[in-house]
Amino acid sequence: MRTFTGFLRGVTGAAFLVLNTLFWAVPVYITALFKLILPFRAARGLFDTILNSLSYAWIYCINAFIDLIKTVEYDIEGLEKLKPDEWYLVIANHQSLVDIIVLQKIFHGRIPFLKYFLKKEMIWIPILGLAWWALDYPFMQRYSAEVLRKKPHFKGKDIAATRKACAKFKDKPASFMNFVEGTRFTPAKHAMQNSPYKHLLKPRSGGISYVLSAMGENMRNIIDVTIVYPDGTENAWGFISSTKSRIIIRIKVLPIDENLRGQNPDDQEYKKRFNAWLNTIWKNKDKKITQLIKSSKTAASAF
Repeated sequence: MRTFTGFLRGVTGAAFLVLNTLFWAVPVYITALFKLILPFRAARGLFDTILNSLSYAWIYCINAFIDLIKTVEYDIEGLEKLKPDEWYLVIANHQSLVDIIVLQKIFHGRIPFLKYFLKKEMIWIPILGLAWWALDYPFMQRYSAEVLRKKPHFKGKDIAATRKACAKFKDKPASFMNFVEGTRFTPAKHAMQNSPYKHLLKPRSGGISYVLSAMGENMRNIIDVTIVYPDGTENAWGFISSTKSRIIIRIKVLPIDENLRGQNPDDQEYKKRFNAWLNTIWKNKDKKITQLIKSSKTAASAF
C-alpha cells in the first residue's frame, strides 16, 4: 500500500511539474514575441522585467507544491550574505536533478534568477528550449581540440560567442549557474575518472573561465554551494514520490581574484592558475562533505 501511495504521489508530482511548465510557458512566449518585435531599449527593459516575474512565479509554484506534498528538512548555512542586486557565478557539486530544484528553492528571491549556460543544441528541446531562449539563458558553442585542429579558423569563436551571450547582462545583475563536474556524480563515473576526491568528480574549468573572461569586472563573487543528502542521494522520482527528505546545504561567498577575471581563457599560463584555484575549492568541498556526512550520522545515532 505504501509503495502504491508513493507511486500516486510521484505521478501527481510529475504531472504538476509538466502542467506548471506549460502554463507559464505560454505568457513567456507571448512576452518574448513582443520583446522580439519591439527591440527598443525601454521596451526590452519592460519585457525583461515581465519575463523575470514569470520565471519567479514558475519557481514559486514548484516550491509551493513540493511544500504541500512532502516535508523537506533543510539544514542551510550561508544565505545571509547574499544580495539580489549583485552579479554571481554559482558553482555546486552535482548528484541528481534534485540539485536544480534545491538551488532554485534556496536562492529564490535572494539573488538574481539563476541562468544556466546551455549547449547550443538544447534550444531544440520541446517547450523548454524556446522558453530558455526567451528568458535569455546563454547558449554556448564550444569546439573540441579535434575540431580546432581540423578547422583552425574556428579558434576564438567560442569565447566571442560567450562574450556576446553575456553582453546583455552587463547592465543588469545576473546569476550564472555551473555544475563544474560536467555531469552527475555516480560511483561508476568516479571510478572511471580515477578522481582524487572521495565524494566528487574532477572539476572542469572551461565553462566558468569563459564566464569570468566575458563578464570581466561585473563578476566579483562566486557562490560555492555544497549539497549533501545524508539519507542517500535521491533521484527526481524518489524526491517527488517520498514523504520526507533531508538536505544539508553549505554556502560560501568567495571573492574572485582580479587576476582570474577578464583574461584570455585559452592562455596556457592562465589555465594553470585557474585550475589551481578551482582544484583548491574542490579539495575543500570534498573535506566539507566528509565532515557533514560524519556529523549527520553522529547526530542520527544520538536519537
